[in-house]
Amino acid sequence: MNPRLFSFIGGNGSGWSVVSIETVVGDPLPAVERVDIVAGAISQIPDGGTWILRGVTSNDRYVTRGEKESLIAKQAALGRPDATHAALIPIRKSTEWWALTQDERRAIFEEQSRHVEIGLKYLPAIARRLHHCRDLGDAELFDFLTLFDYSKADSAAFDDLVAALRETKEWKFVEREIDIRLVRAS
Repeated sequence: MNPRLFSFIGGNGSGWSVVSIETVVGDPLPAVERVDIVAGAISQIPDGGTWILRGVTSNDRYVTRGEKESLIAKQAALGRPDATHAALIPIRKSTEWWALTQDERRAIFEEQSRHVEIGLKYLPAIARRLHHCRDLGDAELFDFLTLFDYSKADSAAFDDLVAALRETKEWKFVEREIDIRLVRAS
């Protein structure tokens, strides 16, 4: 089993209750009642499931040593008891993005868009884990899955965070984005 692989199962089974699914750009995902997060591979959609999204955690990309150290110093882990709200945001970027070199993508990601700088403003209240889907092959629907968690009191701050990121040059390369808001099931 790959300990870096995570499966996100949308359906009516267990897991987080879905508050909303908003298609920001591109094709929608079918509506579901719940999202279950499973460490490891799920080979087929289970009973009550509608879709599976998969991604792997990976090494940090597009960050300098100083940015990484700042993130580590402020970032909280997922799963804190007071983090009863979450968001799963699958994103696919355009072929134009992937045609850029690593240094060109870095320049857009941080030097022009200030992605890390924006994110640091919201830590540690908002925790996140990035999953890379492209590393799993062409069958995956998205390039990235980002899972965030936060307390109910930080919901407005999370809205501010995603709004700020969506205003950047980097987001001009996003061709599909779904914003799935979740609340911990009781």
